[in-house]
Amino acid sequence: MPRIIERDRSIIPACDVTLEKFEEIVKTTADIEKVGAYKIGIVLGLNYGLPKIVEVARRHTNKPLIYDHQKAGTDIPEMGDKFAEVLLNAGFNAAILFPQAGPITQEAWTKALQERNLGVLVGGLMTHKGFNRSDGGYLADESVMEVYKNAVNLGVTNFVVPGNKVDAISKIKYYLESMRIEPIFYAPGFIAQGGIISEGGKAAGERFHAIVGNAIYKALDIRTAALELTSQI
Repeated sequence: MPRIIERDRSIIPACDVTLEKFEEIVKTTADIEKVGAYKIGIVLGLNYGLPKIVEVARRHTNKPLIYDHQKAGTDIPEMGDKFAEVLLNAGFNAAILFPQAGPITQEAWTKALQERNLGVLVGGLMTHKGFNRSDGGYLADESVMEVYKNAVNLGVTNFVVPGNKVDAISKIKYYLESMRIEPIFYAPGFIAQGGIISEGGKAAGERFHAIVGNAIYKALDIRTAALELTSQI
């Protein structure tokens, strides 16, 4: 599969906003070279519908649109085809999966996206406390790592990691590179959640895309905020 974003490093605005604010974000940042893509989540998706979101974005940019269903890949395997077909018909370029429903679902949903030439980003570890068992959560730490391993075996090279957990990024990077691939990392968890972009980027290596929400869409001047953030990449 080709890269989702051609650049090795970029900022990705996370657009959990109104449709009007989304258009403002895209319109004012589309020409910034180091803005690599736009991440659309359930706030936009459920309020306005995916085709409408794509229509608005395409008035201003051809940059990749990544859908984050928060969290896709947690249903039965058969729903993967339906999910992928919806994204294809809407005009999205890629989707984020957090396949916590197990390896059979992970394979089905991954292949459904790949068969439609949609990019696949796979995450295993989240940014908040109380997620994995060692931090008081439900999921066994080794199972989280198995998500990344299974993704590699399915041909995935794009991975979501928690930007506010630098040690975890380094551990995941070492683990994936031991499987003889060159991983591309996408990371949320900056600014409002405590992560520092430059530190996350150092841990991730040369292929790194920082996903930033509040610091962009709550800024008084969205363009200036985006430019300042890209300077940290």
